[in-house]
Amino acid sequence: MDYFKDQEYMQKALELAAQARGRTSPNPMVGAVVVKDGQIIGQGYHIKAGTPHAEVIALREAGANARGATLYVNLEPCSHYGRTPPCAEAIVKAGITKVVIGCLDPNPLVAGKGLEILQNAGIETRVNVLQEKALKLNEAFFKYIKTGLPFVSLKVAMTLDGKIATSTGDSRWISSADSRQYVHQLRNFTDAIMIGIGTVLKDDPLLNTRLDISDKRDPIRVIIDSKLDLPLESQIVKTASKQPTIVFCNHQADAEKKELLIKNAIEIIAIEGGDILPLEEVLRCLGKMGIMTLLVEGGGEINGYLMAKGLIDKLYWFIAPKLVGGRQAPTPVGGIGIPVLKEALRVKSMEISRLGEDILITGYINLID
Repeated sequence: MDYFKDQEYMQKALELAAQARGRTSPNPMVGAVVVKDGQIIGQGYHIKAGTPHAEVIALREAGANARGATLYVNLEPCSHYGRTPPCAEAIVKAGITKVVIGCLDPNPLVAGKGLEILQNAGIETRVNVLQEKALKLNEAFFKYIKTGLPFVSLKVAMTLDGKIATSTGDSRWISSADSRQYVHQLRNFTDAIMIGIGTVLKDDPLLNTRLDISDKRDPIRVIIDSKLDLPLESQIVKTASKQPTIVFCNHQADAEKKELLIKNAIEIIAIEGGDILPLEEVLRCLGKMGIMTLLVEGGGEINGYLMAKGLIDKLYWFIAPKLVGGRQAPTPVGGIGIPVLKEALRVKSMEISRLGEDILITGYINLID
């Protein structure tokens, strides 16, 4: 009976944690539930970095009744002093007698130390309850904490015959309204969105979040523009004071144009490289800035570079029931490509769903251990 109850309350903790999706970076999503005599007496979730952790919120709600209760949390309680005190010590102090944990925290500052504090205090512990769900919920955090790099999701919208635009460059709209709405939900949950200058020049996008909800958030815009060809009259530049925008260029980019863009509230980061910038270095820079999740909505060349370098973690691949043909019509992945079919990248943990008349395929290129 305890086994099924543990799963039930852990599911509640996971649902609480997910309420902060896209808002906790560079911290994980964590939910906590305090249960006593079969009743939930406290619950909470980590809202954003710098605010109290889920366990502390749940314990505060439970108050003195927490003594002798069980706490459920989807991630190992922290054991170190950061912006907030260690949660493991707060749990001990509250008199909790049992802690059920979804999965351990790979952060070297924690990594079993929180569990050890609880066990040394005589608290009964159970680990890896609904582990698969707990790992998937915080997949971006686990990659970030292990590598220092953002979790990279690639979004592609193509026709049934594999084109992302017609031979004349027309691409609005390949996907359905339902699919586009889904993409705005993805943007709402991601820290940053990246495209290349070619997409800016062709589509003049805003790259914001267009949802009819009160707590929507626009991602940081990241533009790959080696020569600083970004037009001053583009929507990106015109809205930079309202939506943070970073442009990566090479060291040879025009200094005068750089100053003009900086005056328009755009952050310029120059890195080594020629016409093709090393996107692995771009990811390292974004990671150092605390950007944990990155959604790529670029064209075939950026997509091809990322795939060739093994930099993509997850795919969101929209297929519309349309045929456009055309030898010169662009395809989702450019670059040199893979020469031998047996070396083709495999999409793992693939799921298929419908959005309006479109098919959405989600899956992983890189799986985080």
